[in-house]
Amino acid sequence: MADRLKALEELTQAMLNRLLQADYEEMTEFVKQRERLTEELIHSFQQEEPDLEEQQKLKDLLDYDHQLTNRMYTMKLEASQWLMNRNQAKVQRSAYESSYTPDSFLMDRKK
Repeated sequence: MADRLKALEELTQAMLNRLLQADYEEMTEFVKQRERLTEELIHSFQQEEPDLEEQQKLKDLLDYDHQLTNRMYTMKLEASQWLMNRNQAKVQRSAYESSYTPDSFLMDRKK
């Protein structure tokens, strides 16, 4: 159990050190690894209760969640803004693209 907790601490600390430079792929990989370690810890805690030191380490790790979720939220907003800009550019571009075939002709009827 202690080795999993230490691995979780190291993983979290490594991500915190790179938090502002990390891209979404790194964050995704971090979340996957963290989830795996967390599931292993939960399984271990079902076998044996954590002692006071381990409980404190877990509380310390949970304190970092606010920073991590804030960064993820910022990345989400950046992606959303990029998609909106991209869609706006599509709309503007399609307004200038011709939607007719160049060899077609128009026929009017006289009233």
